[in-house]
Amino acid sequence: MSKTIEQAVAEQGLTLPAIPTPRGLFLPWSRLGNQLFLAGQICERGGDVLYPGKVGSEFDLETGKLAAQACALNLLAELSDAVDGDFSRVVRCVRMNGFVNVAPGFHDVPLVINGASELFVALFGDAGRHARTAIGVATLPGNAAVEVEAIFEVR
Repeated sequence: MSKTIEQAVAEQGLTLPAIPTPRGLFLPWSRLGNQLFLAGQICERGGDVLYPGKVGSEFDLETGKLAAQACALNLLAELSDAVDGDFSRVVRCVRMNGFVNVAPGFHDVPLVINGASELFVALFGDAGRHARTAIGVATLPGNAAVEVEAIFEVR
């Protein structure tokens, strides 16, 4: 087998987490043809929110980016599960949607979500570049600072 997603993540000095238990009635991922829809992931590990609170008051931009990266790692755990760990089955990231729990007046939402986008580009190169939406919101599940979802093309 080719390189695994877990190995690719380790090459970035990071660890692929276990897929978080859904906080609602939904699947971690769903596939339609060659499109893989990854359910939104908050910045959590083992059921604990790593960054609870608002970016712009409790957290600065750089910490918000770390929260987005934590979400991306959870998405990669879902992706790995869907492709049986096989990095070569990932064609590209098609789309990402990011949601940031923001304090009033915080306007750098796209820069926060770069924390997830940068990881995908580091792992997949140009195939990690994607269309994206970044939205500031009043709250997220578990009072998480960030939530990210993605769509991938897979083999």
